[in-house]
Amino acid sequence: MSEALLSVGKIVNTHGIRGELKILSSTDFPDVRFAEGNRLLFVNPENGQQVEVTIQMSRPNKGTYILKFKEFGNINEVEKYKGWDLKVTKDQTIELPENEYYFHEIIGCRVITEEGEDIGEITEILRPGANDVWVVKMNKGKQLLLPVIDEVVLDVDVKSKQVRIHLMEGLL
Repeated sequence: MSEALLSVGKIVNTHGIRGELKILSSTDFPDVRFAEGNRLLFVNPENGQQVEVTIQMSRPNKGTYILKFKEFGNINEVEKYKGWDLKVTKDQTIELPENEYYFHEIIGCRVITEEGEDIGEITEILRPGANDVWVVKMNKGKQLLLPVIDEVVLDVDVKSKQVRIHLMEGLL
């Protein structure tokens, strides 16, 4: 499978002796991603090896999720997957409401002012609190921290990888 994969979690440990795994979720939709019957991929972060699995059971547990997979019945079968990533194929992307975006859609976008000046490229997304902040590597090499608020972000075009902004006073 050469298609792009999206990370939804990491296998942090085994749980009990029946083959359950403790998952640290990295998805905004754990209820959907970890629903019974869903298919996921275990991906070895070192060599990219993949194992396709089906969720048999899932439950939240102290900030993590405990998942049981149909393919495994005991701890000995799942022990080796500790540290592996949990991923889904991009075709399993969940449709987001308008004006909401996946990180992979925003990172790499060019940032253009409303006057048409190319400022730089979004390299990172920070989530400090009330609103996200997009880190822009400016063409001059500096970083710009762009608050993701309606007054600043005018238009996001993920297809053409472009974000149009209003440069408020004090941003640069």
